[in-house]
Amino acid sequence: MLLREGIARLLEDAGLDVVAQAGDAEHLLRRALAHRPDVAIVDVQMPPKRENDGLLAAIELRRRLPDTGVVILSQHCEPSFALGLIGDRPEGVGYLLKARVGNVPAFVDAVGRVAGGGSALDPEVVARMLGRSRTSGPLSELTPRERDVLSAMAEGKSNLGIARALFISDAAVEKHVTAILRKLDIAPADTEHRRVHAVLVFMREAAQRG
Repeated sequence: MLLREGIARLLEDAGLDVVAQAGDAEHLLRRALAHRPDVAIVDVQMPPKRENDGLLAAIELRRRLPDTGVVILSQHCEPSFALGLIGDRPEGVGYLLKARVGNVPAFVDAVGRVAGGGSALDPEVVARMLGRSRTSGPLSELTPRERDVLSAMAEGKSNLGIARALFISDAAVEKHVTAILRKLDIAPADTEHRRVHAVLVFMREAAQRG
């Protein structure tokens, strides 16, 4: 309850409207269906069982309300949770460790990106996935720098954010993003959709390595 109240206060202080709170997975689904929020923030372990009740509720929420973004909060780094939530549709999905909530600007930014249809994967989850080696598959065609850029894309960073994180120019980021989309054979579409589709390829590849 303290974490829930604290997150609600953080979001309200950032100018966001918190339309409802829920103490268990069943109430989460009921209130989300009633209010149809832009984004729901869900703890993986919710009552009644405190196992993966929140994750299952989030997956069901995405099925019933495809336009509602979902940010999952987890105590531990479990890439399989992120993959289960994403399914075949990476738009509007966030997976963050609870420790990230303490970085308020980054947390609020991630919530905003997910509400807008983007993605936000925890850096630790992304790092663990990239750390697994594989000699074949679409990601094997990427250069080390392109893999760095793709991991930053998976975290939800914009081109400017990627440039600042990797200490390269905006033009260099754009060049790498173009190369990534070409090598992953992602068909032309709007830019944001192509980026989240690249994240889906990344996640599927990681799952095959696990």
